[in-house]
Amino acid sequence: MHGGALTGWLLMALCAVSGASCLSRARAGTPQERRTARSEAVMGFGMAAMAVPAAALSPPDWAWAVYAALFGAAALRALRPALGGGHHLHHLVGSLAMVYMAVAMAPAVTRGGGGGHAGHGAAAGAGGIPLLTGALLVYYAFYVLGSAGRMLPGTAVAPAVGTGLAARGPGGFGGGTDGRPELMSACRLTMGIGMFAMLLTL
Repeated sequence: MHGGALTGWLLMALCAVSGASCLSRARAGTPQERRTARSEAVMGFGMAAMAVPAAALSPPDWAWAVYAALFGAAALRALRPALGGGHHLHHLVGSLAMVYMAVAMAPAVTRGGGGGHAGHGAAAGAGGIPLLTGALLVYYAFYVLGSAGRMLPGTAVAPAVGTGLAARGPGGFGGGTDGRPELMSACRLTMGIGMFAMLLTL
């Protein structure tokens, strides 16, 4: 990531922890919940790798092509489920956003010459499309606000009277729950914040 080193390390740590948490959720639940958790784990670890400060580790030029191919494949996988809306649509948007950032960051690394100067080269412009970057920033701003609002006390979904079911919190903006909705919502909120912060560096 082309920004402050401290910010990059913090973002990398948050995304890595979120990815590990999603990976732990992939060991239980329904097949659909496990697939969702695996997709989110890939997103978290991919964001962590991209967030490593350029001054600390300058990835080879081909790494950005690998990122773009990986998340392009993830976007294709999410395309059919996304037609049903819900959180699958968010997965599709996130995968496409990762492809966009990988493509936008690649020429910045080349211009910067790698090493400690890569971040300075990127600061002058990472090659992103301002209108598209702005649209993604707006999307993730609403995503973060919506997810945070659903985690506030008093926003839990109440069960129907007489069903005997315990109340469950929502799974964040875009829907979806599992046995640990608060943890899942926190992971999604963290990754939404991370995506917003990474888009700001373009």
